[in-house]
Amino acid sequence: MEALALERKAEQNRELKERIAQLKKERNAIILAHYYQRDEIQEVADFRGDSFLLAQKAASTDADVIVFCGVHFMGESAKILAPNKTVLIPDERAGCPMADMVNVDGLRALKKKHPNAKVVAYINTSADVKSETDICCTSANAIKVIEAVDSDEIIWVPDKNLGDYVSKFTDKKMIIWEGYCNTHDMLTVKDVEEMKAQYPNAQFVVHPECRPEVVKMGDFVGSTTAIIKYCRESDCQEFIVGTEDGTGYQLRLDSPNKKFHFATKYLVCPNMKVNNLKKVVKCLETNGPQIYVPPHVADKARASLERMLQVK
Repeated sequence: MEALALERKAEQNRELKERIAQLKKERNAIILAHYYQRDEIQEVADFRGDSFLLAQKAASTDADVIVFCGVHFMGESAKILAPNKTVLIPDERAGCPMADMVNVDGLRALKKKHPNAKVVAYINTSADVKSETDICCTSANAIKVIEAVDSDEIIWVPDKNLGDYVSKFTDKKMIIWEGYCNTHDMLTVKDVEEMKAQYPNAQFVVHPECRPEVVKMGDFVGSTTAIIKYCRESDCQEFIVGTEDGTGYQLRLDSPNKKFHFATKYLVCPNMKVNNLKKVVKCLETNGPQIYVPPHVADKARASLERMLQVK
C-alpha cells in the first residue's frame, strides 16, 4: 500500500514538473529556490542558493517573471532589485519570524539613541526595515560588510546570534538587536554533544545563526553556502550539520558518498516548507500572489541592497 502511494506521488510530481517547464517557457520565467526549500522545489529551480546568491540572480536575470521559492522578505528583495519584473511567491504565508522581530519604529528609536552609528541589516528583514538602514548583509558576507562600513559604531539588526559571531571579527562597537532565528536557535549544546557521541568521526559544521555556545562547538562555522562548500571540499567523510535540513539536498548532490547527520530533528523551518510543486504551478498559471513594494520604500531599500552587492 505504501509503495503504491509513493508511486502515485512520484507520477504526480513528474506531471507537475512537466507543467512547470511548460509554464516557464510560456511566461519567460525562472525559479529561484533557497537551500531550505523542499527537495522537490530545489529539483525544478533554475538557481539554488542562499539569500546573497539569489539576490544577485534576481538583479541580473533577463526573465520577465521570477518565481521566488523562499520566504516573503526574499521575494521583496528580488522585487526591489528587479522592479520591472513580476515577482511571484508560491505561498504568501511564507514569512520569517526573525524578520518580524524588528520594526521601523523600534529601529528609528535606536538610531536616535546612537546618531553616529551606521545601521547594518541582515537581509532577513522586511523592505520597510531595509529602507531605514545604511547597508544590508547576509551571513555569507556579514564580516566584510561590517568592515566596509565607514563608522566605528554599528547598529546590527535583527539576529543577536549572528551579531555575536560577527562581533568577534571586528573592533567596531556593535549595538545588537535582540532577534533570532526560531529554527537555528532551537539547537542546544546537549543536542550536539549527543550527536558527537553517536558519530565520533563526524565533524560538526554550524551556521552562525545558532546560539553562541553551540557555534563555539563547531569544527567549521559559516553560511549555508560556506557549509556546503566546506563539506564538498573536505577530506572528512561524515558530518553533523547545524543548519536547516533542506540543505541536505545540495549536500547529498555534491557529495553522494559522504554521510550527513542533522544535529536535531527540529532543524526544519516550517515557513520555508509551505511551498510545493502544486503551488508553483498555480502561481505561474494565475500570475499570483505577486510581491509588491511601495516605490518610496523600494527606492531607499534598493540603495541598501545595492551597497551590499558592491562589497567585495
